[in-house]
Amino acid sequence: MQIEIATLFPEMCEAVLSESIIGRARKAGHISVRCWNIRDYTLDKHRRVDDVPYGGGRGMVMQADPIYRCYEAVCRDIGTKPYVIYMSPKGKVLEQQRSLELSVMPHIFVLCGHYEGVDQRILDEIVDEEVSIGDYVLTGGELPALVLVDTIARMVPGVLPENLCFEEESHFGGLLEYPQYTRPAVWHDREVPPVLLTGHHKNIAEWRSAQSLEETKNKRPDLYAYVLGGQGMQIAVRDQDIVEFMAVINRYHQEHPILIDKYLMGKEIEVDAVCDGTDILIPGIMEHIERTGVHSRSEERRVGKECRSRWSPYH
Repeated sequence: MQIEIATLFPEMCEAVLSESIIGRARKAGHISVRCWNIRDYTLDKHRRVDDVPYGGGRGMVMQADPIYRCYEAVCRDIGTKPYVIYMSPKGKVLEQQRSLELSVMPHIFVLCGHYEGVDQRILDEIVDEEVSIGDYVLTGGELPALVLVDTIARMVPGVLPENLCFEEESHFGGLLEYPQYTRPAVWHDREVPPVLLTGHHKNIAEWRSAQSLEETKNKRPDLYAYVLGGQGMQIAVRDQDIVEFMAVINRYHQEHPILIDKYLMGKEIEVDAVCDGTDILIPGIMEHIERTGVHSRSEERRVGKECRSRWSPYH
């Protein structure tokens, strides 16, 4: 895989890309990351690459021509048109799934803006996708580009020892990663969970799975999408999760239908009503205290029964 970064500050990018896992992967040839100085492609004798914005306003705007010349040089060098990404706060926020999709592309060209951004015409001419790393503004596109390269590169074969190195991390499977511990076993009177000291792989895996769900529930409840109810309640965040959970459930004969609820973020209100064919009676309206998708079906039935027993029709 080849990633080309077009920037006004190649030294800044190289300082990061030459270190740690990405640096070793580059030396080993698992991934190619090169930095191109946009100033090398300006025709201005003072190496200017920006000018004042049309219509007035503060700051300077990067000119289209030096960027395009840099882009053309990259195309000639690699012999094809790369997939072009512009790092921009106006782009779609980067997620793990998108990083995984980008990691299989053979050639990516990352454009780093600066100052007040770049001339819109170059974006219309060459850019395939605008990517943001969050809803905030930075001085330039170099730091976002480094984030993008890091999250893509670590999923390229050979960069990490094995796929499990990133498949068990936060967001890859839709959930947050379980807590990690290392020596000593006791620190400041805080002990490592005993199950991690047993060496029992099955119990450890079950503990980690439960902790992953708990971390997601407490820290990122927005990642929940579905709850598969019943005795073996599972939470699915992707369609593929439902397929996998159903495969596990159907290992045994099912006498009853499998309940699948879809939950939306926000308040969950339950209205109970009975009708005799003419009149409708609403004996109770209940708001769930727990976040949607968190409580189990047995709890919902129990809480609902208790609420209905306390409320009169006149409420």
